[in-house]
Amino acid sequence: MDKRYRIQNVETIPSPSLVVYLAQVQYNIERAIAIVDGDVSKLRPHAKTHKTAEIIAMERDAGILKHKCATLREAEMLAQNGIADILIAYQMVGPNVNRFVSLQQNYPDADFKVVADHSEAVTALASAATKHGLTVKVMLDLDVGMNRTGIPVGDAAVDIYAQIEAAEGLQPWGLHVYDGHIHDEDVAERKASCAKSLAQVEEMQDRLAAKGLEVPLVVMGGTPTFTIYAETPGVEASPGTFIFHDHGYTTRYPDLGFTPAALLLSRIISIPTPHRITLDLGHKAIAADPDGVRGVVLSLDDAEVSMQHEEHWAINIPDSTPMHIGQEVYVCPTHICPCVALHPFYYLVDTDGYCRGTWEVTARNRSAA
Repeated sequence: MDKRYRIQNVETIPSPSLVVYLAQVQYNIERAIAIVDGDVSKLRPHAKTHKTAEIIAMERDAGILKHKCATLREAEMLAQNGIADILIAYQMVGPNVNRFVSLQQNYPDADFKVVADHSEAVTALASAATKHGLTVKVMLDLDVGMNRTGIPVGDAAVDIYAQIEAAEGLQPWGLHVYDGHIHDEDVAERKASCAKSLAQVEEMQDRLAAKGLEVPLVVMGGTPTFTIYAETPGVEASPGTFIFHDHGYTTRYPDLGFTPAALLLSRIISIPTPHRITLDLGHKAIAADPDGVRGVVLSLDDAEVSMQHEEHWAINIPDSTPMHIGQEVYVCPTHICPCVALHPFYYLVDTDGYCRGTWEVTARNRSAA
């Protein structure tokens, strides 16, 4: 096991627990800044992975002053910690429309932006903004192939953008593009996939320009496509997972150069057979996502996951593996983002390898206070 992840006073940490390594977080922040060649104006990291006020402070101290988020609580956390430029990449619907209006009223110094992809959402947001005498910046959520949210390039997309332009209380503010469907491990193939997304963005910009509609901002991508959009003029890149990283992205995209900064600490609670151990690491501590292997055991060679339940994780190991009840087991999750949301706080390991307390997962809950 990599010595960077050994915790000198591991006996002080209960399990199962989320553990974050300060040195690796700092490394990942510095790596992200290096990818944009020091131009932090190109960076709009997503807060949805870490959800932590102290990490926002670390990024702010590094000069990163623009952020993206998915929930109103994340947006509130950003505003409370001195971030003035905040994009909520989630369409406001139902009670969240008025909750967003309240957020904007409570933090008048923050420059909030939201996304929209449907006429009804634009109408509701305009009505609430007008009622309270506010102006809301709205970005069109453009679907370039993921088919999850957004609207494809075309006349309907132009019509919604024009609706935003015409609506009292709203101001069109460009295009938001998330390309989570791009999974190419080969860098050349990934660049080719990004080129298809960029071509759609350019077409949309041309359509809007033909109608006299301005596009002040374009925000694109996630962590896998970060290095490509970092080199694209006129585009802000918005990686999120990079801050903690995980086994899934480390394995599939080694070219990114980030390193896992968050692990799960577990312990052996049962040894039912000589070649099988059970850990205290169930679905409630490590995300039941993705399908297949949800994490990799770092501190045991040739360990293979057999079964996972709410509070247990059964692992098959070679007969010769030395083990004992209570033995610490370090696991690197395949997908760190949903793992963080399972924990109200995590244990922080300093640069000397000692646990020095905890940091709260500030925005774990979805709703603003």
